[in-house]
Amino acid sequence: MPAQKGKDLLLKAADAGGSFVTVAGLRARQIAFNAEAVDVTHAESAGRWRELLAGAGMRRASISGTGIFKDEASDALVRQIFFDGAIRNWQVVVPDFGVIAGPFQISTLEYRGDHAAEVTFELSLESAGQLAFTLA
Repeated sequence: MPAQKGKDLLLKAADAGGSFVTVAGLRARQIAFNAEAVDVTHAESAGRWRELLAGAGMRRASISGTGIFKDEASDALVRQIFFDGAIRNWQVVVPDFGVIAGPFQISTLEYRGDHAAEVTFELSLESAGQLAFTLA
């Protein structure tokens, strides 16, 4: 697979009707997956090496992004989701890879304005349920 353009990695939020709206103006975005290990090591573990329990432990995903204001509708949607404390379905579209989708809650929404620059925002989301992956 050839290299992909970072701008093609999209973050989409579901509006109240369930339609997905692309969060506009993002300059950088990332998704991270984490899984906690469950240690089941005991006195008789072979060579006293740590043993882990497969399929156990909590899995989670976090999404973050930074950008500038470009679209009033998506800006208003993100702001409303945050102030409502709502858990909504989100999608991360990874070009030529697939779509990761599921419920997330906005954990951080920050606004920043430097004197000689544009106003920017930063958001972070934490998974709030089971995620699904669909191949491109």
